[in-house]
Parts: sequence; structure tokens; C-alpha cells
Amino acid sequence: MERLLRNRYTLMIETSGERPLANVPKAVHKIVDVKCPGSGEGGSFNLANLDALTESDEVKFVLTGRPDYEFARDFIDTHSLAQKAGSVLLSPAFSKCPSPERTADNCLLNPRELVEWMLEDGLNARLSLQIHKFIWEPQKKGV
Repeated sequence: MERLLRNRYTLMIETSGERPLANVPKAVHKIVDVKCPGSGEGGSFNLANLDALTESDEVKFVLTGRPDYEFARDFIDTHSLAQKAGSVLLSPAFSKCPSPERTADNCLLNPRELVEWMLEDGLNARLSLQIHKFIWEPQKKGV
């Protein structure tokens, strides 16, 4: 990574947040997922990774329902994510067996409902949609 940065490449890394980020250079743009309980992988996030975040990094939560939202809201508050990362993103999870229709009906959590919760709580976060699942059929891979 250091060599690529020295050669003026722009680097991004997207990670589940499970593996340590301490040795990732600060200049690398990090998109770090915090797995919510509804993912079946809750509790896998390495809390030490919070110290590796910069203002240009993003922390993302993929939500299956209200319990995941409450987990994310509390995590954001407890760990002062809005002050550690440039962006905090909340995204509704998609069905594992979506219909071929390119609509929000394939989301496990209605995006509008998520936005309403965020506004009600004054949450310092942004809605993030998996745009490729609206452009192409949701089950299409590699796009």
C-alpha cells in the first residue's frame, strides 16, 4: 500500500472490520462494515479498528430490521463515530432470494422506514442504497 501511495495511486479498501486496520496507511480510504446482529455475524467487529479511522473514511451498517437499527444507532453514539469517520452509512439489507424486479420490495427493511427512524432520532448518518441492485436485477453478480 505504501508503495502504491508513493506512486500516487488512490487506494480504497472495503472490509468487514474483523481484521486489524492499524497497519493500513491513513491515506488509504477505508470503508468499514460493522456487522449487525441480523447478519448472523454480529460481534465480529474489531473495536481497535475505530482508532484507525480518519475523516475520509466511512463506516457502514447493513440493516435487516429495527433491532439492527437500534444496534447501529447505539454503536454510533457509544463510539462517537460521527467524530471519527467522515461518513456513517446505513443501508437496508437485500433478500438472499430477491425477485427479478428492481425495486425496494427486495429490501428486508423499507428504505423510507429507515429514513424516518434516522430523522426521528436525529441520527448523524446517511442512507446508502446498493444502487447496482436497482440498476441490474438484484441477483446479478459481478456488476
